[in-house]
Amino acid sequence: MTQTPTAHTPAQGQARVQFTIPAQHPMVTVLGSGDALLRVIEKAFPGADIHVRGNEISAVGDATEVALIARLFDEMMLVLRTGQPMTEDAVERSIAMLKASGDGENEGQETPAQVLTQNILSSRGRTIRPKTLNQKRYVDAIDKHTIVFGIGPAGTGKTYLAMAKAVQALQSKQVNRIILTRPAVEAGERLGFLPGTLYEKIDPYLRPLYDALHDMLDPDSIPRLMAAGTIEVAPLAYMRGRTLNDAFIILDEAQNTSPEQMKMFLTRLGFDSKIVITGDVTQVDLPEGTKSGLRQVQDILEGVDDVHFSRLSSHDVVRHKLVGRIVDAYESYDSRHGTENGTHKGRGKSGHKGK
Repeated sequence: MTQTPTAHTPAQGQARVQFTIPAQHPMVTVLGSGDALLRVIEKAFPGADIHVRGNEISAVGDATEVALIARLFDEMMLVLRTGQPMTEDAVERSIAMLKASGDGENEGQETPAQVLTQNILSSRGRTIRPKTLNQKRYVDAIDKHTIVFGIGPAGTGKTYLAMAKAVQALQSKQVNRIILTRPAVEAGERLGFLPGTLYEKIDPYLRPLYDALHDMLDPDSIPRLMAAGTIEVAPLAYMRGRTLNDAFIILDEAQNTSPEQMKMFLTRLGFDSKIVITGDVTQVDLPEGTKSGLRQVQDILEGVDDVHFSRLSSHDVVRHKLVGRIVDAYESYDSRHGTENGTHKGRGKSGHKGK
């Protein structure tokens, strides 16, 4: 995209830029169907006046805002050149990243285009990518470190992205197997009251992991891979006494581990293996008086070499926009009332959870 000066002089204290969109990019890919993307930009920069004429876009307003708008269109063009479409969500996240970086040009700061075009895994006609800066840093940390903790609220993609990295590692032969595990702790329910065998009782706790696998692999191949031991999905209790070599191991819902379980799991690490531990410390379903191993381990392992803590927030929620607002509302309530999850600290609590 090129920027050209215009004949009109902006008002004092204002700046003006004009961009020319290359002919190979239809304007609908830049502005969105029914100008939906343009409306997102106008809402984010209410003090700027944005005009479109043919394949030219001009913006007049505060110099800082205009500079961010110019940078935003540059980033959008970089994404579009990869063949990936821009969505309203992608534009909103790009704007948030640029605003968070000040002028959008901080040295060492990942750009929106770098975040949105990083492919992790392509499967069944879709590509899995990070959608936020923290998600990209989380994915990069998994590449760089042997043990990574992904800590954040529901919907931030911490388990899903870890699963994608595990499948990628298996397909590229970095590891020979994937091991997925969860503690079987009830969220306000009692496992013993469920009908069926022990396996049938445990299965609902592992179902979210199966669902993610079905998104990333040919469903017909999953039973074969599980029968061969290439993929193992098991309760945390089944990890005791084992040494896990040449494996990508994911512990999900780690906030529901006890300190003893967390230590047991971490010491299962074998040669040529990688561990990713995910959890939400605001949704602990352990019995009253039991400390969360995920809360404690942050104090124990913070700063240890080759161990990394990635912390995600409501800004990284990639579900419905309302989920992020709900997370923020609960945090605000807890800070005002001295509670956790809307419940007074020290009392029993329950709540549904998910990734």
